[in-house]
Amino acid sequence: MEHRTLALGIDIGGTNTVFGLVNRRGEIIKKGKIRTVGHTIADFIDSLHEGVSPLLDHVTRTEIAGVGIGAPNANYYTGEIANAANLPWKGVIPLARLVEEALGLKATVTNDANAAAIGEMNYGVARGMKDFIMITLGTGVGSGFVSNGQVIYGHDGFAGELGHVTAVRDGRSCGCGRKGCLETYTSATGIVRTAVEWLQDESLETSLRKHRHELTAQIIQESAMAGDAVAIKLYEFTGEILGRTLADAVAITSPQAIVLFGGLCHAGRLIIEPTQRAMEENLLSFYKNKIAILTSALPDADAAILGASALVW
Repeated sequence: MEHRTLALGIDIGGTNTVFGLVNRRGEIIKKGKIRTVGHTIADFIDSLHEGVSPLLDHVTRTEIAGVGIGAPNANYYTGEIANAANLPWKGVIPLARLVEEALGLKATVTNDANAAAIGEMNYGVARGMKDFIMITLGTGVGSGFVSNGQVIYGHDGFAGELGHVTAVRDGRSCGCGRKGCLETYTSATGIVRTAVEWLQDESLETSLRKHRHELTAQIIQESAMAGDAVAIKLYEFTGEILGRTLADAVAITSPQAIVLFGGLCHAGRLIIEPTQRAMEENLLSFYKNKIAILTSALPDADAAILGASALVW
């Protein structure tokens, strides 16, 4: 094997952190996972070191070109995570430096959705596209904007936070401290919040009621696929808010496509159709019927690992 042919890609999510060794062709040689929650940052770095070590022992150090990391609120320019609403660590965390010190490898970080966009552009449905928006519908809502073939970082590294545009004026409180953010409605957490609110209406007949104290996006999806009318309406409500917001985003970058990724997308047409309908209804006339809404063809964990690893190259 030639010198420095591998990259270590790490994706830090609100619940789990996944990582893998990736070659230049985008093949994941070996991967692993640890829990993100319940750690101080020092505990997390120790746990990451312990989780990654078997992968690093699998190859010689000289084969690894570096580490790429995708994480919420991660800044490509500074190597820091700043006040991420969906992570257990508050304040500014010098993530790149901490990982470099622990693993002895050069580390580069970016926002998790930007990492997913890079993965999609290099290896997925956006391959060959120069203008698209990547939306991750997970614990929160992340987004990566690609224009003219480049991820848009903005002057400070924080561009493209569609999850924190106001989708509903004076709406739900968000972990970021504001109200009505898109992610409070269209993330996996957001659709559960909607369901809990709706279930306060005792007249609603739905199979979700028996899960009301342990509701998850997965349970809502299974109920909708089994034909539960309330669960199906939950997706319609969620898709409408997402579609309206996407129509606004289109007016800024005029993308060829919008790629949806993450847990909520597993519902397929249940979320895609109302999103597409609401987007088309709210688009400026000259954007209508031009923008495809696609779902990522890469497995969730793999896209994040691939995108993070591509930072190294």
